[in-house]
Amino acid sequence: MPPSQDTEIARVKARIRALADRTVSNGCTEAEAMAAAEMVGRLLERYALSMEEIDLREARCVQVEIPLPGRQRRPIDGCVPAIARFCDCKVWLARDGAGPRYVFFGFETDTSLAAYLFQVVGRAMVVELERFRATRPALRGVPLRQASTSFQQGMAARLAERLETMHAEREAGVAAQRQTGTALILVKHRVVEDAFRETGTRLVSGGRRSLRQDAAFRHGEAAGERVNLNRPVSGDGRGLLE
Repeated sequence: MPPSQDTEIARVKARIRALADRTVSNGCTEAEAMAAAEMVGRLLERYALSMEEIDLREARCVQVEIPLPGRQRRPIDGCVPAIARFCDCKVWLARDGAGPRYVFFGFETDTSLAAYLFQVVGRAMVVELERFRATRPALRGVPLRQASTSFQQGMAARLAERLETMHAEREAGVAAQRQTGTALILVKHRVVEDAFRETGTRLVSGGRRSLRQDAAFRHGEAAGERVNLNRPVSGDGRGLLE
């Protein structure tokens, strides 16, 4: 690998690690945290443009686990496959003695960003749900629980749609910016598929959930549209990519 390319990849990885540390629990403001996906996509695109085919073929895949509270299904579940695809990862729900957890599988950079984006989306859903409930003080008991679930499902569905669109746009951008872009994307996907096959893990679809597309669901979709996926993190964000 040429020194200049090695330096560029090291710089991108350093910025990815810095971004992964910027969570709400680590002092990141809500406005900063909810502005993450565009920065994630830009880092992934820059990383892809810095790689050569031989580096992709030699890259090692890793697993990143995200422990989950309890065993019940969560509204964010509807967004997880889109997060994984956005970050070029495989994902599955592990259930064993260690407790339920999501496992993201792929290149180190991609899994780190997937875990970060999972936390950002989860936090955004909590904040938006609190706002939704605060504007409906008359709701109590079962109606409140049903409306809350519908709201979060609608929000997850809209966020998933937006992430899928952004993923397609990023892959098209990589293909357009370098002559071998499409070939590199295919190589990367093949490397992850081959490495995943070696783990012996068998993915099983969780099936489609029946969604109550009621008024609360539509409010959730609107909240998913409001979440700022297009603004860089921390001020104008340009410093993170310099």
